[in-house]
Amino acid sequence: MDRIPILRMGETLLVTIQVDMQDQTALTLQDDLAGQIAKTGASGVMIDISALEIVDSFVGRMLTSISGIARILSATTVVVGMQPAVAITLVELGLSLEGVRTALDVERGMELLQKARQGKTLGR
Repeated sequence: MDRIPILRMGETLLVTIQVDMQDQTALTLQDDLAGQIAKTGASGVMIDISALEIVDSFVGRMLTSISGIARILSATTVVVGMQPAVAITLVELGLSLEGVRTALDVERGMELLQKARQGKTLGR
């Protein structure tokens, strides 16, 4: 079974998905991320899906689930690098990724996470 590496960059956990997501891989990633957020106290999670050309409904729901779990653990999730074909597929499947923040690239994703941290610091 493939495990997707989770890298820590300060207060952010970075996940770069470079393999086709099988259902078990997605579930393992969800569990691993929840554990790492709890262990490190990370305030942000960035998931780079730029290498994914195909996303099915299970993986779409998993991204929403990860975002919800992270939110409960006081972390903000941003999905970056979504290919246009992936966005079209998600819309056609009726998946809006509710509660999931998205950005075009890693740089913009980091800006979103920084703004979210500032908002928490200010008590918003």
